[in-house]
Order: sequence, then structure tokens, then C-alpha cells
Amino acid sequence: MADPTPQSDRPTALDLKKDRGLTVTWADGRVSYYPIGYLRRSSPSADERQLREQMAKDPLTVLPTNVAEAMNKPVVAVDAELVGNYAIKIRFSDGHDTGLYSWSYLRQIDRGDRPPNPSS
Repeated sequence: MADPTPQSDRPTALDLKKDRGLTVTWADGRVSYYPIGYLRRSSPSADERQLREQMAKDPLTVLPTNVAEAMNKPVVAVDAELVGNYAIKIRFSDGHDTGLYSWSYLRQIDRGDRPPNPSS
């Protein structure tokens, strides 16, 4: 089965700074940066997607205990692995590890953040 990901939506380089963020260089030359906290909040996992939808409907939604506790601590990436030719899976310090960040999903959630200065 052929990979349906368009060539321009494939990364040529990935650089994960576990305490800062993920920098992706795409085949079309674009460079995207995703802060770790943003990646965690944007997890494409079913449970996180459902929580975001619920919070959009009702801003007073009570967060699950693990999410509420995690919000009071800085979240870092503990580990990451490639999934086939189409995604990266990140395990976070709060224990969350069920989201697969496909290349097309990462392009979708790109906010245009710039990578931090390496000297800072």
C-alpha cells in the first residue's frame, strides 16, 4: 500500500529538544516548530480530542485529575519514536503516549512558531 502523504508534507529532518519542542524541516523547505506543551495539549489521541471538544462546548468542564495535575508541572517529552513513514509518537512526562502525530496533522496544527535561539 502506497503512503498517501503528499511529498511536501513529509519531513526531511526532525529535531526534538525534550524540554523545549520539536523542529520539523519539511520537504518543501518550510521549518515548523512545536513547543512541547502545545504538542501535549494538541494530542490527536481520541481521549484528548474528546476533552478538547467538551471544553469547547462547556468552558467549565472539570479536567480529569491527571490533566489537572499535569497543568501545574512543566511537561517534557520523555521519548519519541517514528511510526512507519507517516507519524511520530511522543511519550510525555505526565504519562500520555497514545497520540500519533502524523505529518499531515503536524502541518495542520502549525502555528508558525519560531524555534528558540539555540544560545538561550
